[in-house]
Amino acid sequence: MPDTPSSAGDADSSSGLLSNIGPALRKILRVGDGERSLRAQLEEAIDEHEDENPEEELETSGNGDLSPVERQMLRNLLHFSEHDADDVAVPRGEIIAVDASISWEELVESFSENGHSRMPVYRGTLDDVIGMIHIKDVFPFLATGKEPPRDWTTLMRQPLFVPQVRGALDVLADMRARRVHLAVVLDEFSGTDGIITIEDLVEEIVGEIEDEHDETPEQLIVPIGEGMWDCDARAELDDVAEQVDPRLAEVEESVDTLGGLAFVLAEQVPPVGTIVAHPSGWRIEVIAGDDTHVTRLRLHAPEDVALANEA
Repeated sequence: MPDTPSSAGDADSSSGLLSNIGPALRKILRVGDGERSLRAQLEEAIDEHEDENPEEELETSGNGDLSPVERQMLRNLLHFSEHDADDVAVPRGEIIAVDASISWEELVESFSENGHSRMPVYRGTLDDVIGMIHIKDVFPFLATGKEPPRDWTTLMRQPLFVPQVRGALDVLADMRARRVHLAVVLDEFSGTDGIITIEDLVEEIVGEIEDEHDETPEQLIVPIGEGMWDCDARAELDDVAEQVDPRLAEVEESVDTLGGLAFVLAEQVPPVGTIVAHPSGWRIEVIAGDDTHVTRLRLHAPEDVALANEA
């Protein structure tokens, strides 16, 4: 799979964009019109167009104008600089990484199972990331049958390390300048908070990118009866709040997923079998995971919810 996105747009799409926002550009160039930002004026032009064309088709625009999909991409681009690294990162609970102590065979198996082109490498704990390993550096040994190095970590490359508050646009610029397509996001204690790839940044503009390796979406939150729910650790807290109980999303810490919530409540990566208590009375049981992240959780309803369900 390609590591970098294709160039954005061509001459035809550029001319279409310019013709569509021409009125806004004329406003911008008008002497004395400096009260509003260029960003605000462009977004206003998009809003005005959508108000005038409410029945426009979703994917196409036969008159050379911007389609709704293109307009949404433009909106995303206008607001891209408002995001920081923490907003766009794959959260800690979803990171697929490998320990520097595993064997060559286990490394190859991890690439095969997970389908990623690059993975962070840590020593002992995910908070001690020492590099990243790229499939491009592993494949030549597999293709030729050449003996791999005794210490495969000699093949590692260095990722970027960025703080949570670094702007997403700055991270993208860093990646381009350094020609590194994976960044490790660090929290205020220099622990690993998440990772960012080029694909994550591009998706902030163009939307979710599915490829041939992506599996059919599965249900992340499944009721199993008796006040219990089996959940994927990747389940968004907003979805948990909507489907299970709004109180589960009421946390002071900046976490987005159920796995992240379990990590915050346990103050560590909780091992399988651990049950952590939520202030609402819900209990969160870890039913699958490893040393670096949890993968599946079971929610146990508090007594008030269980009684309400029985009634």
